[in-house]
Amino acid sequence: MFALVGVGFFSFLLFFAGFVRERGGSQDTEAYECGMEPVGTPWVSPNIRFYVFALLFVIFDVEALFVFPWAVQFKTLGVEGFAAVMLFVGLLFMGLVYAWKKGALKWE
Repeated sequence: MFALVGVGFFSFLLFFAGFVRERGGSQDTEAYECGMEPVGTPWVSPNIRFYVFALLFVIFDVEALFVFPWAVQFKTLGVEGFAAVMLFVGLLFMGLVYAWKKGALKWE
């Protein structure tokens, strides 16, 4: 029942928002450049290299998230825990070396 009321309320808001919003003119889609005439297109696609570095950052940030609890319980996990984490870090390191060798990390 709660989910039904939630979906109904959300649907009502979306339906009602279509009637209430103001219709924009042609100036709404233009880029603002301090009163000067715009130069070029406002829709510039960012370089794909930014996404590669962002993805690598997220991967190694998640790695740190997984390694921290292991480091806290290092003494109680023993050799099996150490081997599992070294396998995990080794696989990630192999992926980094592969990306490096393929030239994905070169900024040219």
